[in-house]
Amino acid sequence: MPETNRRDFLKGVTAAAGTAALMQSPLSTAAPNTELPEVKVAGYDYDRLKGIIDGRAGIEGAQVSYHYRDIYQVNELAFGKDKPFEVSELGLIPYLNKYINDGFRGYTLIPVFISRVFRHRNVFVHADSGIKTPADLKGRKVGTPGYGMSANTWIRGFLKDEYGVEADDFEWIETTKSSDKGGLGGSGWSAFEDDGTSPYFFPEGFPLTQGPPGVDESELLLSGGCDALITAITPSAFLEGNPKIKRLFPDVKQTEQAYFRKTGLFPIMHVVGIRTSAIEANPGLPRAVYDMYVKAKELAYKDMETTTSLKITLPWVTQEFEETRALRGDDYWPYGIEANQKDLELVMRYIHEQGLVKERIDFREVFHPSLLDT
Repeated sequence: MPETNRRDFLKGVTAAAGTAALMQSPLSTAAPNTELPEVKVAGYDYDRLKGIIDGRAGIEGAQVSYHYRDIYQVNELAFGKDKPFEVSELGLIPYLNKYINDGFRGYTLIPVFISRVFRHRNVFVHADSGIKTPADLKGRKVGTPGYGMSANTWIRGFLKDEYGVEADDFEWIETTKSSDKGGLGGSGWSAFEDDGTSPYFFPEGFPLTQGPPGVDESELLLSGGCDALITAITPSAFLEGNPKIKRLFPDVKQTEQAYFRKTGLFPIMHVVGIRTSAIEANPGLPRAVYDMYVKAKELAYKDMETTTSLKITLPWVTQEFEETRALRGDDYWPYGIEANQKDLELVMRYIHEQGLVKERIDFREVFHPSLLDT
């Protein structure tokens, strides 16, 4: 960490030099040093975060603890009143909804794009629907467990940009539950409030209805209640091998790699935020946290690169790693503003034209200013 940032971070606290200590986690390997200021981090336990979880990547002069929480939980906690974590994974689209529509400022983003997924794999169709191409979706019923999911935003975007299929070309049905058994409350995904109104900004007559109570997206498709699904969640029926459900794009890897070659895009799902009050107390925290995530990612790259012993439980992980770098470059999971500018500008366009936010803003507004040069 640069010396100026370190002084900022340590300002106002009594701290000794040290590395991150893991605590309050089922994977805990070190006892906490209570003399150091604590930075609690929450989110999924990705391989690119292993260095933070096990303490190899930390913040000098701070006690970092990692806490496993799924995306439902981190969104609900971050957007609620308690905000127990100084650093949290957040759904990008739900965050932007809250920031633009509700004036939410409880967390400030840093350009760490912790979850990214190509989403052609998340369009499913009923095997008897006759849907063979994206154009065949027009005029059909499409189910989803959450219209506002980050994944759905990207899918609607590429359906329009690459295939000429608009969001109102088919009828949306939002289910009342999801087949992964996750709770939708607090996720920021639903297009319906408790009173039946919508928090979004759809044109008059936009084709969106709520599905039957207690029926998830997998059940809706199999029962004939819809012809296709667009969802971040892999439906349970697909996971179980039900022959009645299949992907719209059968060769997912080839389709998604072709999309990347054409557009240069790597869709962003989740980002990292720092509680704004923690930044106010320690102005150097954003840079320190950013550097910690970068180091952890570099450690993950090294784990995949090694051939002495496989650290990832896939027999051809090294070959896949080499193929990915050949396609996308050495740092194929980039953090920072410059490398992600196109993706971020497109997100802002998508959420505005799809009715998720009331106005379009510059993406730079939501990121901490000290990291705009990354």
